[in-house]
Amino acid sequence: MRRLAERIRAVPDFPEAGVVFRDITPLLADPEALRLAARHLAEPFAGERIDAVVGAEARGFIFGSLVARQLRTGFVPLRKAGKLPRETLAVRYDLEYGQAVLEAHVDAVSAGDRVLLVDDVLATGGTSAAGCALVERLGGEVAACAFVIELSALAGRARLAGHRVHTLLRY
Repeated sequence: MRRLAERIRAVPDFPEAGVVFRDITPLLADPEALRLAARHLAEPFAGERIDAVVGAEARGFIFGSLVARQLRTGFVPLRKAGKLPRETLAVRYDLEYGQAVLEAHVDAVSAGDRVLLVDDVLATGGTSAAGCALVERLGGEVAACAFVIELSALAGRARLAGHRVHTLLRY
């Protein structure tokens, strides 16, 4: 994990004063660190039945796709409103300053599918909780949620109560 932690850049006072932003772009630029992150995100689920990996736009696409490949399963993108071309199911959720919507095609997850939700950061948990709700509304079962980084002070894990949570790095 040290190699991964060394590739996370702390940017003070972004996006506003007092906030330390955890920048993953150095990790993404390092092929070995990226490979390690995908491997360690997937590892706890290697012996389980995972029918699909889901990831929310946009960084969830990066890590989710890599984990899906590692687990030899498919990837389902959870998109912002209006980005998918066919019939969708949507979940609206609260952000710090407003609301957002996640959508998936109505046939993206089948009834009974065991799904792993993957994203880069677990902060307040709003997006991840919405992703879990969307998977469940589609008839799937959330097997677990996996994140590269958890910002513990923001208590996002509490929003995912009832779901197994796996994180690689905690700040």
